[in-house]
Amino acid sequence: MKIVKSFTLLFLFLSILSLSNGCATLPNVSQKMDDAPVGQKPRQIVSSKGLLSPQKSKAIMERLKRSVNPTDILERYIAVVESVTESPLTRGNKVALLIDGKATYAAMFEAIRNAKDHINLETFIIDDDEIGGKFTDLLLAKRAQGVQVNIIYDSVGSITTPESFFKRLRDGGIQVVEFNPKNPFKAPGSWFLVRQDHRKILIADGKVAIIGGINISNVYSGSFSRRKKVKGKPLDWRDTDIQIEGPAVVEVQKLFLETWSRQNGPALAGHNYLVDQKENGKALVSIVGSTPGTDNRITFIAYAAAITYAEHSIHLTNAYFIPDSQILEAFKDAAKRGVDVKIILPSTTDSSLVISAARYSYSDLLKAGVKIYERRTVLLHAKTAVIDGVWSTVGSTNLDYWSLLSNDEVNAVVLNREFAIEMERMFASDLAQSDQIQIDQWGKRPLSQKIKEKAAHLFSRWL
Repeated sequence: MKIVKSFTLLFLFLSILSLSNGCATLPNVSQKMDDAPVGQKPRQIVSSKGLLSPQKSKAIMERLKRSVNPTDILERYIAVVESVTESPLTRGNKVALLIDGKATYAAMFEAIRNAKDHINLETFIIDDDEIGGKFTDLLLAKRAQGVQVNIIYDSVGSITTPESFFKRLRDGGIQVVEFNPKNPFKAPGSWFLVRQDHRKILIADGKVAIIGGINISNVYSGSFSRRKKVKGKPLDWRDTDIQIEGPAVVEVQKLFLETWSRQNGPALAGHNYLVDQKENGKALVSIVGSTPGTDNRITFIAYAAAITYAEHSIHLTNAYFIPDSQILEAFKDAAKRGVDVKIILPSTTDSSLVISAARYSYSDLLKAGVKIYERRTVLLHAKTAVIDGVWSTVGSTNLDYWSLLSNDEVNAVVLNREFAIEMERMFASDLAQSDQIQIDQWGKRPLSQKIKEKAAHLFSRWL
């Protein structure tokens, strides 16, 4: 069995290299921003009752602008994203920041227990461990109560999870779809290993959605990771999700249903997946989903535009940071024009090659005035940002080529002062547990480290 698994992993690695994303390109964000119709008409916002009038939409944006220091990010950013996606900006959403795995799993379990009609789960990794077992037991119990349960899991992300794990779910009446099966005989004519479903989504009854970077695995639960240790002690994984109630849940549900359809999942009949929504809060939320293709890299465009339009502060946390030239220049330009740019990155991760590739860009960023920090004592896996005290994002998108070019991703963008304050508190807490990279000391690092960074950079498009 071990020989078969090793062969499978080797075959997967060689296949990915041979079908690499090396020829794929990211969109020209400058052109997208130039083409966006800024100033031609007020941004229109969707409420629980439908599209608001231009006058009401304008009034909402004006109130939001008055709640923060003067910034043009709101209107200019929204115009760009609206020009490249059909997913609208929605009002009336209640949002809750789920800072870590414990908080996220508690919220997920509560949403599952309260579900009465359906549960949709989409994840990159679902492990056959204690946490995976808890999810399985709870989902099977809900299915036995008559609740429809639909699961999408990524074939590559869950490569070590035995088929018996999924058979138990199917035998219990749960509909399970394997995204882009690694076994070519399961998907003849459409086999393509490079594309992966990196989204993490839970939707209960079409009314509650939880998205972010947290997979179904013990490593996020407060249990220790068996894969990484610091001075002999295993590391917790540090990640973040967001819970949404309100009109934006419909947009998350649409993404799940589209993926289910593209993967030829069984017909989803007899349940109301796109339910009428109530306004539960005050947050404006946009759900930004990406699929492979130059014009579909919406999460990349969203990040690049927000960084470009920042006027006061950019506070970003990212797990796998290997930025392309456009993102890199946007950070440097922001720092040069006086924006407070702080980036928290991992000091260790599940790939030393990724760490070296990320550090390759440190010198350029530090010279431009960007402040870089490395998080201690945890394996940092979060993908979050807060800009100008009003624009926030939580999601699955890493700022590396693999995430931006090859994966299905999803982020929630929240335009709300109160939520941004929570995001800033979380960022400050991580900052207090991080070490700042000082430019003078960085220049004195060993030659061997510089060689590792240069070598890793050569493989940056495959990391």
